Amino acid sequence: MEPNYTKLAKLLTEFSTDLKQGERVLIDAYDIPQAMTVALIRAARERGAVPYVQLQNARIGRELVTEIEEGQYEAQAEWELARMQAMDAYIAVRGSDNIFEMSGVAPEKLSQAMRAMKPVLDHRVNKTKWVILRWPTAAMAQQALMSTESFEEFFFRVCTQDYSRMSAGMLALEKRMQGADEVKLSGPGCDLRFSIKGIGAVACGGRHNIPDGEVFSCPVRDSVEGEISFNAPTVYQGASFDRVHLKFERGRIIHASGTNNEHLNAILDADAGARYIGEFAIAFNPHILEPMRDILFDEKIAGSFHFTPGQAYEEADNGNRSQVHWDMVHIQRPEYGGGEIYFDGELIRKDGLFVPEDLQKLNPEYLLGEKD
Repeated sequence: MEPNYTKLAKLLTEFSTDLKQGERVLIDAYDIPQAMTVALIRAARERGAVPYVQLQNARIGRELVTEIEEGQYEAQAEWELARMQAMDAYIAVRGSDNIFEMSGVAPEKLSQAMRAMKPVLDHRVNKTKWVILRWPTAAMAQQALMSTESFEEFFFRVCTQDYSRMSAGMLALEKRMQGADEVKLSGPGCDLRFSIKGIGAVACGGRHNIPDGEVFSCPVRDSVEGEISFNAPTVYQGASFDRVHLKFERGRIIHASGTNNEHLNAILDADAGARYIGEFAIAFNPHILEPMRDILFDEKIAGSFHFTPGQAYEEADNGNRSQVHWDMVHIQRPEYGGGEIYFDGELIRKDGLFVPEDLQKLNPEYLLGEKD
């Protein structure tokens, strides 16, 4: 067995989901090598867990949703929800030879499928131990502007890093966010103000996403004011969007523009909650520096934050509900124009580096082991 596969499977079953004797785990294998699926099955069994496997394929998924019939996905959701309710844990490894596979599918078809499957997603997120990650492919290497070999080396390095080193710093940031009221985000193309009072915060260091490295909260639903131009590209529902600009009044997106403007606004009009924000997160993974149009990587970029139209998580909940959950990334390191984050008037991060002493263990030199 490939050593990297074994090491990654061990991380996912031990650290991320902490599988226990007798627990049922659904392994969702999406266009990945059979050997990696086998590694996950073996790793789950070594923990005494009972593995179940679902195999998926992007082209087949596209074909199914392209000519979706009324009630088709509702019927599928019924049995998938019953299966998910029987699981204690969920591990999804998702490969893709073409991130734009869903391009050209009518947005209303995708919305119909997502709306039908939302109860399955909600149960998985809120009621199971879960972790999701991508799988390195030549297509991903192209997105990252790297050779296939170099990207694979980067992927396994970042995915199997020592996530425990993030613990002290991210728990300190979590505590500060839990006690904060007013947040101000400023810099070139960014002028946002909102409250996170009473919402709570959650530190993420390898438990739900691999790679990881963020602490998330959520604005009070109607508190967001100002505007932002996101300086990282984004892909959602198989379509690419650049230079997305959002303007807010009383929490609602009153103006949205960017490339693919019609599709952008169609997504934000999918339901009443899609034009409100469901997540605000500060990221700090020191290995991830540049956007590559893959949100599981891009939302963890060191010196970035993401702001998310749509559904809020139950752990940090402002009550917003939507079939949409669209993480949009803004990078504040100097090479991207810089920027500041303030909590209740105190400078928390400037130009991508944390300022207060208790948060400096989230800066790259500590997380990379260059400073203790």
